[in-house]
Amino acid sequence: MTDDGQTYTNPVLNADWSDPDVVRVGDDFYLTASSFGRVPGLPLLHSRDLVNWTLVGHALERLEPEERFTAPRHDHGVWAPSLRHHDDRFWIFWGDPDQGIFQVNAPEIRGPWSRPHLVKEGRGLIDPCPLWDDETGEAYLVHAWAKSRSGVNNRLTGHRMHPDGSSLLDAGKVIVDGDRIPGWFTLEGPKLYRHDGWFWILAPAGGVATGWQGALRSRGFFGPYEERIVLEQKDTDVNGPHQGGWVRTGAGEDWFLHFQQRGAYGRVVHLQPMRWGDGGGWPVIGDAGAPVAVHPRPALPAQPPAAPATGDDFPGGRFGRQWQWTANPAAGWATQHSGDGLRLACVRSGDAHDPRRLPHVLTQRLPGTPCVVEVELRLDRAEPGARAGLVVLGDAFGWIGLECRPGGGVRLVHRFAEAAADRERDAGPSCPAPGGRARLRIGIGAGARCRFSYDVGAGFVASGPVFTATPWRWVGALLGLFAAAPEGPGAAGAATFTHFRVTPC
Repeated sequence: MTDDGQTYTNPVLNADWSDPDVVRVGDDFYLTASSFGRVPGLPLLHSRDLVNWTLVGHALERLEPEERFTAPRHDHGVWAPSLRHHDDRFWIFWGDPDQGIFQVNAPEIRGPWSRPHLVKEGRGLIDPCPLWDDETGEAYLVHAWAKSRSGVNNRLTGHRMHPDGSSLLDAGKVIVDGDRIPGWFTLEGPKLYRHDGWFWILAPAGGVATGWQGALRSRGFFGPYEERIVLEQKDTDVNGPHQGGWVRTGAGEDWFLHFQQRGAYGRVVHLQPMRWGDGGGWPVIGDAGAPVAVHPRPALPAQPPAAPATGDDFPGGRFGRQWQWTANPAAGWATQHSGDGLRLACVRSGDAHDPRRLPHVLTQRLPGTPCVVEVELRLDRAEPGARAGLVVLGDAFGWIGLECRPGGGVRLVHRFAEAAADRERDAGPSCPAPGGRARLRIGIGAGARCRFSYDVGAGFVASGPVFTATPWRWVGALLGLFAAAPEGPGAAGAATFTHFRVTPC
C-alpha cells in the first residue's frame, strides 16, 4: 500500500500471507507464505519494489499424501516455508508438523515445480531453512520444533545437508537452546544466512501475538550462538512482530519482511528498513528496533500500484489464482464451460450443513481493510436440501445464499454458527428467490464485523444481526463460495456464481 509515491504504508500485504519469506533474483523479488491445508499451496508473489505485490502462481498443486488431505485440515499441511535461489533454481522447503520436512524446486518461479520430496521424516519438524554456503561449499539446514507434535519447542536444530537438497547428512544437533536464553520462549521460524563472516539466524520468539524478532550469530554453523533482540513492538501498535526474511536490493539496501497477527484478518505483512553495523555488526530493523508505519520507499524504480487479485468474473468457468480449495479437489467440483461464471456442483456430503467441514469450498483471504463483497448466484436443477452461497469461514461461520426446499421452490437463507462445536442456525427469516437467483452482499467493517444483505429482485435488504468473523487456530478468516447437498444417489444440481467483486470502502 502506498501513500504518495515517495513513502509506503504498512502493511504492504494487508491480508493473511502467513510466515512470509523473500528472495531477490536480478531485479525481481519473490515471496512465498504458509498455505496450511488449502490447495493449491505455497503461493508465489512477485514485486519489483517490495511494496506492490502480485500473485503469480503456486508451487504446490496438491497436498501429499492424497488421502491425508481429502478433508479440511486447516491447521495442518504447509507450515512456514523458506524460499531460496541456488544453482539456477528456485527452492522451497517447509515443514508439515505431522510428516516432516519437504522440498520442491523449479527452474523458473512459474514452474514447472517438482513434486514434494520428503527430506526428513518426523513429527514436529517445522520451519526449515536451507543455506548453501559459498564460502565453504557446504550445505546446511536449520529447523524448529512444534511442541504439539514432538513435546519440545524453543530450540533450533541444525544439520549438514546434501548439496542437491535431497537429504540430510547427520542426525542433527541442537544449535540454539532457547531455554538457556533468559526470558526467551517459543523460539521458532529461523531464517539462515551468511553475512560478514558470520552465520546468522533471524528468528522470532515470545509467541506470535506478543513476541519479538531475534538475531543470532556464530562463526561456525553448529555454534555457539550469541543473541540479540532486533525488532519489538515498543510503543507501536504492531504486536508481535513476528517471523520474516531479509533481502538486499541490487543497490545494496537491506529490508526485512515480517508478519503481524491481526485476529480474523490473519497474518498481514510489513516491510521494515534494515541496516547492518551498529553495536558490533548486528542488524538494526525498523526505527531503532521498532516497527515503522510509514517510511520512504526502497530506492527502486517506481512501479504502478498493485496487489494480489480479489475480484473475479470466472471467464469460461475458470477461477483466478487467488482461490484455494479447503482440501485436495476432486474431479467434477467445478465445471469449465463456454460462458462466464463459476459453476459448482452441489456435492453430496453428510456435512452439507457445516461449511467448515466441506473440502469443496473455494476460498480466498479476508481483506484486511473495510470492503463490500458481492456476488450473483443461480441455483439450477437442484434437489431438496441442495444449497449454495457466500460464506465467511473460520472457527465460527456465517453464510447467505439459496436452498432448494421440498416441492422444488428455492428460497434465500442466511445461516450461522458461533463456534466449532455450534450447530448451524437461522440468522433471519427466509424468503422466496424467484428463478432461483439472488445477489449476495457482505459489508466487512472494522474489527471484521460483517453485515449480510441480499437482493432477490426488489433491491438489497439487510439480513440478520452483525456477524464478527473469527480466525482458525493459525489461519485468518476466509471468504468462500460453496455448493452442497445432503447424502444420496445421483447428481443434486449445480450453482453458478458470477461477478464476484471486492470493493474497498
